Amino acid sequence: MTYEFKLPDIGEGVVEGEVVRWLVQEGEVVREDQPLVEIMTDKATVEIPATHAGRVGKRMYAEGQLCPVGKVLLTIETDDGGAAPRAAAKAAPAAAKTATPPAAPVSGGVNGSPAREVLATPATRKLARSLGVDIRGVTGSGRAGRITSDDVRAFEGAGAAPRPAPARAVSTAAGDVRVPFRGVRKRIAENLVRSQQTVAAYSYVEEVDCTDLVVLRGKANERLAARGLKLSYLPFIVKATVAALQKFPQLNATLDEAAGEIVERRAYHMGLATATPNGLIVPVIRDADRCSLVELGQQIDRLAEATRAGKATRDELAGSTFTITSLGALGGVMATPIINFPEVAILGVHKIARRPAAVGDKIELRDLMNLSITVDHRVVDGYDAARFVAEIKGTLETPGLLFLDSI
Repeated sequence: MTYEFKLPDIGEGVVEGEVVRWLVQEGEVVREDQPLVEIMTDKATVEIPATHAGRVGKRMYAEGQLCPVGKVLLTIETDDGGAAPRAAAKAAPAAAKTATPPAAPVSGGVNGSPAREVLATPATRKLARSLGVDIRGVTGSGRAGRITSDDVRAFEGAGAAPRPAPARAVSTAAGDVRVPFRGVRKRIAENLVRSQQTVAAYSYVEEVDCTDLVVLRGKANERLAARGLKLSYLPFIVKATVAALQKFPQLNATLDEAAGEIVERRAYHMGLATATPNGLIVPVIRDADRCSLVELGQQIDRLAEATRAGKATRDELAGSTFTITSLGALGGVMATPIINFPEVAILGVHKIARRPAAVGDKIELRDLMNLSITVDHRVVDGYDAARFVAEIKGTLETPGLLFLDSI
């Protein structure tokens, strides 16, 4: 008997998914629960398992194509006489393999913090794409906030979203290699463009003398060695950043343009841009203000490992209120990171290096680091951004009770 395997409901508000990679071939015999296909949604890339054992018939969508929820993904030839499938359509799929949230990422990365659920039919989404409208910026007038085709046309008519330039064909020469532009990399590109087109961004850079912080971290790691623990500099930076956000809540915020309001978050969920084989992904430390330095260090290590291995859950890749991007020893001198939209600021952390510096009337070798911040000028004035960075600088340059009481 031929069983039609349909794309299940894989999350609230998700109405379609992109076929990233087929895991089975036509004619292949599959077992129940065997992963069939990787599907990318607005939330994550997930593996969809088989609900029947049998032989794969026809795959209905090619890699890179969009499949609406409820449409047939592939057929499976079974010998079970048409037994009803187990209840999988509503079951949660495998853990998110790669974050692909709807908002704009840090430079080169993918954001983990969705602004809101997008409710729209596949036809409405297709219309939005054809008109060059970012559907996530459209306010829905339908039931439960569902976006209608009229909403998309009204949004496009108001000129709220720039129309994309026509796609340009590129010729190739001998030796050139063509790599499919889809999946995570395509979402990264879309999100970067959205951030750049939406945010009135500016950047600010400050130098920080981390000499005393280097000494404090060394002492902390001596104390933690007996427990088999070791801290990088990032937990200290996260701790200092959260303390600064508590004094400058306008940077832990988002802009609700539809309501004409700035929403200042009172939770401190820190996104940490993490390099993975699929691009820069942003796992989230929830309630970072409640964590000690050791807990922050453990969370950072655990999330980085899970994200790089593709095992971070959807909840671990969504909901950040502020993002920090750091390349550690490869951090360079400065950068202008792209805001993790819909957040209003992102902090770039650069490498600590021994450099000559003036100390009073003397020149000494000091451990210096630059911090760069990109801010949405619609929400945050330059003076406030500078004061925010100065607060972090002060904490890192004179590390005291904030750190000592938190180890």
